[in-house]
Amino acid sequence: MVARQWQRWVPWALVGLIVGAAGAAWLARSELTAQREAFDTDARIAHRLLSQRAVEHDAILATLALLQPGDDARPAQRLVALYPQLLRVERRERDAAWPQAAWAAAEAESRRLQRAVLAQATLDQGRFVIVRAAEPAGYALEIDIERMLPWADWPLARNGAVRAELRHLNQRWMLHEGSGTAGPWHFEFSKHLAADSQPFDLHVSRTLGWAVLPWARMAGWLAAVGAVLVLLAVVQRQRSERRRAEELLRLGQVARLNTLGELAAGLAHELNQPLTALLASTQAATRLIADDPPDLATAREAMSHAAVQAKRAADVVQRLRRAVEPPGGSAALQPVRLDDAVRNALYLLEPECRRHGVVPSFDAGPEALAVMADPVGLEQVVHNLLSNALQALAQVPPGERSLALAITRQGAQGVLSVGDNGPGITAENLPRVFEPFFTTRDGGLGLGLSLSQTLAEGFGGRLTAHHGVPRGAELLLTLPLAEGAQA
Repeated sequence: MVARQWQRWVPWALVGLIVGAAGAAWLARSELTAQREAFDTDARIAHRLLSQRAVEHDAILATLALLQPGDDARPAQRLVALYPQLLRVERRERDAAWPQAAWAAAEAESRRLQRAVLAQATLDQGRFVIVRAAEPAGYALEIDIERMLPWADWPLARNGAVRAELRHLNQRWMLHEGSGTAGPWHFEFSKHLAADSQPFDLHVSRTLGWAVLPWARMAGWLAAVGAVLVLLAVVQRQRSERRRAEELLRLGQVARLNTLGELAAGLAHELNQPLTALLASTQAATRLIADDPPDLATAREAMSHAAVQAKRAADVVQRLRRAVEPPGGSAALQPVRLDDAVRNALYLLEPECRRHGVVPSFDAGPEALAVMADPVGLEQVVHNLLSNALQALAQVPPGERSLALAITRQGAQGVLSVGDNGPGITAENLPRVFEPFFTTRDGGLGLGLSLSQTLAEGFGGRLTAHHGVPRGAELLLTLPLAEGAQA
């Protein structure tokens, strides 16, 4: 017993593990995504700040080249005081030489490109020089990388986990080392500064360890999933116990339904068609009599039809009354031609068939078979079978609808098959189609097939349901043949 109880909990445990793991993975992924977005944002801000400083250096050189302040060194000194990253400002007169040959080569390149050019880069010392050619004098700036960084607005913490450096060819200048944390997730950002005169790449990286994951939220999620699954398991167990009790109750009542409930629902279901026909006939007669001159012959015919339908409704009430009488009485069975019952039902449902775009095919067989049944009851059974088939075919595209009826003889029994190519009956629902009040149709009572089976059994026959080939459903009505079955 204990082992069986554990087996019932195993599926819930597996579902809990799957849902819990999926939710924890989602939380972890969300946190990593947020960390990645924050890293990218900070790295892009740092790149923009450095690019702004680089463009600022170009602007300083362009201004000096344009204004040509002369031999006075004070403007240059004021620039050094104004821009702390400038170590010195060099001016080369027309006939003078630069202190280094590389600067002269850079000036020639600057003259060709008409912009500032990198003359010297010693990133290991944190310095570089840019030159701008001009007339009558050219200018050069020596820049300190450490002072170049706008630390007041710098988004990357120097003592944090982020490593940042400037790269040029094989040289590097470390902006900050980072904490060197080891972990499975590594973010990188690398982008060229937005100034051609300072061809440096900003490279930023960060490694995240397991501690960055939202362990508290993940644990809370797992606890919530566990609590919900335990609650669902308890509710499911209660529902299972309730279904078991309902099934036992149904098995105790399936032999005979509550008399008043079956009578009321059965009357509403079975009287609908004859009362509808009665109403239509009386309305037609009323209109015919009101015509000028009145069409009395046709009105009498309509009233005759109304009388037939009223008699049929009375027969239905009488038969249902006998159905709820105590056992011992039996309906008067008589030989009834099975093909006539089918044709009568098809005649009554002809407008419905036209509305659904269905053309029934009927194979009455080589001989007219007479079965023992109640004529009204047999017609009602066939009517129910055809109505159910039409309702099923309403779920199929109009051009694909098919309804086939056939009568065959099997020994001492006559068999009527009603087959459609509708959606069919699921394997789960097939054993329950004849249960009272069981229906898969919105607004259905679930009494048509139940009453049809009760009637068939009252005639000494049976009603069975099968899967259609290749799809749909097939219902077989089997009834005992009358003596001298060939009418």
